[in-house]
Amino acid sequence: MIRLIENEVLKMLSKKKLVLISVILLVLVSLFCYGENASYKHTIMRFSGTPGQTQNYNWKSMVNQQILYLKNTMNSQYIKEDRKNSINIQIEQLQYYINHNINPITPTSAKFTIDFMDEAIYLFLPLLIIILAGDAVSGEFSSKTIKVLLTRAVPRWKILLSKYIGVLILSCIVILESALMCVIISSFAFHSGGWNEPMATGFKVIGDKLDSSNVIRIYQWQYAILVYSLGWFVSVNIATLSFMVSVIVRNTVTSVGIMLATLIGGGFLQMFLQDWPMIKYFFAVNLDLTQYLTASYQPVSGMSLSFSALVLCLWSIAALVISFSVFQKQDVLV
Repeated sequence: MIRLIENEVLKMLSKKKLVLISVILLVLVSLFCYGENASYKHTIMRFSGTPGQTQNYNWKSMVNQQILYLKNTMNSQYIKEDRKNSINIQIEQLQYYINHNINPITPTSAKFTIDFMDEAIYLFLPLLIIILAGDAVSGEFSSKTIKVLLTRAVPRWKILLSKYIGVLILSCIVILESALMCVIISSFAFHSGGWNEPMATGFKVIGDKLDSSNVIRIYQWQYAILVYSLGWFVSVNIATLSFMVSVIVRNTVTSVGIMLATLIGGGFLQMFLQDWPMIKYFFAVNLDLTQYLTASYQPVSGMSLSFSALVLCLWSIAALVISFSVFQKQDVLV
């Protein structure tokens, strides 16, 4: 079995997809880092009135100005109710940071690394995993190598399992690569690690109010491990679903297209059908797991971290059952 897994990993590496993903990550992380630095300087200039000054400023005074700006925005008659609720939660979080002496403004390598995964977990990371796993099985059909593969004296389920484990291994490499690139690039950009700085997590949204009674203070490095663990969990689920589609469809382009359509479609469903109770059971709506750590406003009621994790697990289990059932029974030699 180990030899089969090794062969599958080497086969996937030979397709140079991991190299492509590495280049995409390098470009996107660099751009995101540049944007974060530019946004930070713009914030300093906007609220301090001193262009180019990024040191020796009173961050509490600036956060108070941000709170005042958000309150004025919330009082606008053109702001929708759900947007007002979201802004109100932001205000309460910023006030909590002031009260507990937690600086949310100054960028560090730790904050950037965490923020990148916060933004990537819902769409960018799944897209990379789809590119990686979309042709795991369908590629064998497209290249007509499936017949050669099945001439081995190895049960079909072992062949499929080795492919699945190979996909998971490369998915883990993508997560580790993302973290390493973020740490290295942001360390050069911000010249500050910040890994031992405190941060708050455990916020809960009850109605349109922020509940901070269960908030705990942890170090940034601990929070980064938590965030990237959730990113790994999402990548495993996306890899599993992509693997199932690859088994069923037999065509690489169609397989990738189906996953991209469902992933992007999930965002539209959440936007336009948020009042439909069944929408929260769709896997694409439950991918943004890190939002539960920061108590972002939930447009779909009844969702929580445990609920979303359970939904994703059920989707993955169903996908694995379907994958092995179909691969065992279908006439793959035709």
